[in-house]
Amino acid sequence: MTLLLMAAGSGSRYGKLKQFDELGPKDEFLLEFSIYDAINNGFKHIVLVTKKENKDFLNIYLKQRIPEDIKLDVVIQEINDLPKDSIVNSERVKPWGTAHAVWSARKVIKSSFVIINADDYYGSEAFEQAANYVKNNSNKDSYGLVTYKLGKTLSDFGSVSRGICQVTDNNLISIKEHIEIHESENKIIDKDSGNTLNYNDDVSMNFWICNTDIFDYIEGYFKKFLEDERNLNKNEIYLPFVAQEMMSEGLIKIKAIKSDSDWFGVTYFQDKDYAVNALKSYTISKLYPSPLWGK
Repeated sequence: MTLLLMAAGSGSRYGKLKQFDELGPKDEFLLEFSIYDAINNGFKHIVLVTKKENKDFLNIYLKQRIPEDIKLDVVIQEINDLPKDSIVNSERVKPWGTAHAVWSARKVIKSSFVIINADDYYGSEAFEQAANYVKNNSNKDSYGLVTYKLGKTLSDFGSVSRGICQVTDNNLISIKEHIEIHESENKIIDKDSGNTLNYNDDVSMNFWICNTDIFDYIEGYFKKFLEDERNLNKNEIYLPFVAQEMMSEGLIKIKAIKSDSDWFGVTYFQDKDYAVNALKSYTISKLYPSPLWGK
């Protein structure tokens, strides 16, 4: 099984590259805890998608830590990595988005794989559920999405954007983006739309289970995207939009795998204290060893 971590973000709201902030009790990165949980649940191949300037550092850093029998690939998300015959006359510097990040790994992933954000904590139980789904799923058109309860994914320090999932009989029907969610006076409100949301609403935190067919679909999706000049300077292609379009075209079904795991991210710099304390408590309770890799 393969785990793909998206680690090419810029951390604009956090103020630094949060993927490489030392949050663990022994200065581990947050992504190391996801890699540890994945390996403990049978994943043998780790792929990181990152910026060019981080590739060598990540290769050296992780190879010194993770077990030797685990395959590691660090690939670059490059702006000039485009579908065949696509020509873009643009001075763009911003990456093309999460779907493009996934597509960047097409040459090294050859079987079903799991996708996560490198700057989020997902919990061991969620990886166990994902691993069981991969092992027991023989249908190439069956994808998965590990969902979390909205109330567990909020920040005390600012609004967050979340994809609210409509789920019927554990099948994903749709994802609706809400871009300015905050909690006030015991109510969860999206200030952008004015919608009141529920604590137990299922949300996507970009924990996807996919087959390699998605690479071909992203390529076609990306090619059409590039044909519209309005997209060339700043717009991005997002993984949830690609998955939802594949689903609406009847190409795939997506199972909603509901997780009760803790989830936290470091959207804002003030979120760091919570992350540090949480990882410390998990270590004290023996959920993780310290140092994480025993080295």
